[in-house]
Amino acid sequence: MTFPVRIDLKDATTFPSRRVEEWKYTDLRKFLRETPPASPEATVAPGGPFAALGGDELTFVNGRCDGFPGLIAEGEGDHVQRLRFVSTGEGTGHQARCAIEVKAGARLLLLESYEGQADGYVSNVALDISLGEKACLVRIVLTDEAAGGISLSRADVRLGRKADFIQTTLTSGAKLLRQETHVAHPGAAFVHIDGLYVLDGKRHADLTTTVEHTGTDGITSQLTKGVVNDEARGVFQGQIVVREGADGTDARMGHHALILSDRGEVDAKPELEIYADDVACAHGNTVGSLDESALFYMRSRGIPEAQARAMLTDAFLGEVTDRIGREDVRDLCRAWLAERLA
Repeated sequence: MTFPVRIDLKDATTFPSRRVEEWKYTDLRKFLRETPPASPEATVAPGGPFAALGGDELTFVNGRCDGFPGLIAEGEGDHVQRLRFVSTGEGTGHQARCAIEVKAGARLLLLESYEGQADGYVSNVALDISLGEKACLVRIVLTDEAAGGISLSRADVRLGRKADFIQTTLTSGAKLLRQETHVAHPGAAFVHIDGLYVLDGKRHADLTTTVEHTGTDGITSQLTKGVVNDEARGVFQGQIVVREGADGTDARMGHHALILSDRGEVDAKPELEIYADDVACAHGNTVGSLDESALFYMRSRGIPEAQARAMLTDAFLGEVTDRIGREDVRDLCRAWLAERLA
């Protein structure tokens, strides 16, 4: 298993180019060759895309969150935390690091948003996430970055036995966006990682994941879907590794995308590395266009072409949002998707 590149905006030698295998589809050095000037201090109003869902709010503005000791969820009951990363510094760069711990037996709903309120910025976020035994973390990630922004995010997740890690990422991309999730799976735990990208213009989104199974009876379920239009580019890289001795592993991965224009592009690289015998593992990948026969049928029933295309696209992507367990979160994500398809 290849250890992923760690980026430091203060050190330009850490900026990968397409010559680095894990970054061959997302050439950061093409857009960022020198360290950017530091983003200024700033404040933003409370709120964000998840404000209506309640919970506590923690906001990093241009990488800063004064007096932040780290997020800890413990005790009984369902905890709700809104975590915002807001960029307001045009032509500048910033980075943030956040530690999140869900204690044994605790449950946390993490509503994480990336919000671009300027243009031409570079944002680099690192998350260290740990779950205790029988803990549960539901992580919903929503990115609304500026068209000219560069957004990098990496989450390293460590699971205790019998823990549940459930994640859904929704993104409209940026000039260059990469969301990474790396999970250390100890076995006897459940991992559910879903992703959705809706891209237009010249936006770029890269969803990269690795899950490494090292113990017995682990489960991983993964589904990513995307749509690209105009000159946009979607990237999916998913790697599941089953180490020797991780018998009883059940790991499934699927990626499916639609290209709605002649100049759109999708690059997909699903991988399975299996070193154990008694496992059930599979992956699938498809990239195509809208079903022309379904489109013709809808138009023959009097539905305008633009509306018919939007309906078919929504039905295609809706499988991801339908898998979100909590109803109010699911409804908000459906509304986010509908707005971008309108």
